[in-house]
Amino acid sequence: MDRRKFVGSVACGLLAMPLAVEAQQGRRVWRIGYLGDGFATSRTSINLDPFRDALGELGYVEGRNLVIEARWSDGDNERLATLASDLVRRQVDVIVTHGLPASRAAKNATTSIPIVVAVIADIVGTGVVESLARPGGNVTGMTDQVVDLSGKEVELLKEMIPSLRRVGVIWNRRSEVAATISKLSVTAARKSGLDVVSLDMQSIDDLGRAVEAATKAQVGAVVVVHDPLTVGNRARIADALIGKRLPSVSGSLWLAGAGILMAYGPDQTGMFRHAAVYVDKILKGAKPADLPVEQPIGFELVINGKTAKALGLTIPQSLLLRADEVIQ
Repeated sequence: MDRRKFVGSVACGLLAMPLAVEAQQGRRVWRIGYLGDGFATSRTSINLDPFRDALGELGYVEGRNLVIEARWSDGDNERLATLASDLVRRQVDVIVTHGLPASRAAKNATTSIPIVVAVIADIVGTGVVESLARPGGNVTGMTDQVVDLSGKEVELLKEMIPSLRRVGVIWNRRSEVAATISKLSVTAARKSGLDVVSLDMQSIDDLGRAVEAATKAQVGAVVVVHDPLTVGNRARIADALIGKRLPSVSGSLWLAGAGILMAYGPDQTGMFRHAAVYVDKILKGAKPADLPVEQPIGFELVINGKTAKALGLTIPQSLLLRADEVIQ
C-alpha cells in the first residue's frame, strides 16, 4: 500500500552509528521504558515491534547499546501507576507511552525523566501537555486526532450502504476517550438523519450482549470506537459482527486489518515508528519541552474486501477509488 507518511517519518539517513560504536566500547547502554495500556499478546506486534524496528534503523540495538523495559497493563489500568513507578525506580532514560491512562500514569510518576507519547487521541484537551507547539514539562509526542473523525466514519457507512437508517455505536464505557468519541459519533449520526443505538461495554465479556442488542434494535451498521479494549480484541469483535452480518467502521486501521469492514484514520503503526525519532533526539540532548507535538498530515481509508464479500456487499466505485488499501 502506498501509505501517506507521518510528519518526519524515520529515514535511513538518520542512522545513529556513533551510538553503536560507543556501546561496543562500553561507554553507554540506553534504557528505554515502554508503558502500554493494553495486552502484550495482542499489541506487541502493532505497537512495540514497529518502535523497536525504527530504533534499530537509528542505530539502537537491543543487546548492544539498548535495553527496553516493557510494561503492559494487560487490561487492568489500575496497575499503570505501579508499573510507571517501577520504570522510574529503574532509572530509564526515556519512557514511551501510548493511550491516555498510560501517559497520565507516566506523567504522574516523574517530572524529570523525558516521556514520549507515541499515540494519544487528544493530548492537549486531556491535559497531558500544555499545547502542541510548546508542550512544556517533560512530555512530548504525537496525537492521532481520532476524536475529529466521527463525522467521516458515519459518512463512509452511508456511502457504503445508501439504505442505512439506524446505526449502533460500540464503545468502552470505562475509557474516558472512548466515551468522548462515542458521544461525537452519536451526534454525527443524528445530524446525518440516522437513528442511533448506544452499545456500551465494560469488558470484552460484554461483546455478545452488545451485538445481540444491535441485532434486536435492527441496526444496519455499527461504529466501533477504538481504544485499548477494542484494539486488543479486534479479531473477536470483527468475527462477532460478521457473524451477525453487521457492516462496521472504525477510526483504527488495525481493526480493518482484523476484519472490520472499513477504517478511516491515521497510520498509527507509523506513529509508533516515529516515536523512535523523538527518543533519538532526546538521547542526543533535546528537551521534551522544546519538541513540538506532531499531528498526522493525512488519513487513510482501508476497506476489507473479504469482509464485504462475506456480508454480501458490493463496494461502491466511489469508495474503491478513494481507498488507500482494499484487503483481499
